[in-house]
Amino acid sequence: MCLRSLCCGGAALLYALYRWVIPTTVQYHAGLALLWHDVIVERMLDTLTQSTRPQRLLGAVQKNATRGHPRSVIQAIDHFCRNKEWAMNVGDEKGCILDSVVSEVSPATVLELGTYCGYSTVRIASRLPPHAKLITLEFNPEFAVIARQVIAWAGVEDKVQLVEGASGDWIPRMKEQFGVKTFDLVFLDHWKDRYLPDTKLMEECGLLRKGSILLADNVICPGTPDYLEYVRNSPRYESQYFKSHLEYTKVEDGLEKSVFLG
Repeated sequence: MCLRSLCCGGAALLYALYRWVIPTTVQYHAGLALLWHDVIVERMLDTLTQSTRPQRLLGAVQKNATRGHPRSVIQAIDHFCRNKEWAMNVGDEKGCILDSVVSEVSPATVLELGTYCGYSTVRIASRLPPHAKLITLEFNPEFAVIARQVIAWAGVEDKVQLVEGASGDWIPRMKEQFGVKTFDLVFLDHWKDRYLPDTKLMEECGLLRKGSILLADNVICPGTPDYLEYVRNSPRYESQYFKSHLEYTKVEDGLEKSVFLG
């Protein structure tokens, strides 16, 4: 009886540490938050459930979101990420900034670099004007499989073209492959070390016009110092920082909005 009580007490303590104590402790520390959520917990749950985080996120959408209702899909993912399992979406707090920029610009052509599971894709697509085109690039084919299902569940697949592959390979082919002259809005949310080279590549390929807007996520955490130095000091850009927090934590992060001046 004593041994059983000890085991039950130990299990309860471990659960409390996993569910509340550690997440509360790390939510203000960038490195610890990413290590805990993006490495330790993900690997543990992958092993225990024999599934991937994107697959579990898709399951939450299919279980809790209304098919054909983009806002319902967003809410289901936000609830999953805040209450079940953290994921690297732009998140609800920064998502509101993204929404306002899309509504302000009302773009006819949008490029998203980094689809992941389609969360920001759905947010953007749901606010586009009629006949607008959103091209989203995803390097990881396993993420792309999930993203296509999330996008379809939200009912915005008619506005979205998801392309698999490396941004450095696809950016030079945009005009020829998709008939795009320039992009009104570019949302950067892929590998952070690709922000600057892909921005310069878009400039070289003539994909930015005077007034095109670059909106970059995670410029503080994990951080993109070379990109920020470039857009904030280049005479070709007028840049503004929107302070916020890393998705679903209290760690400082933000979005950088940069207007291309030509």
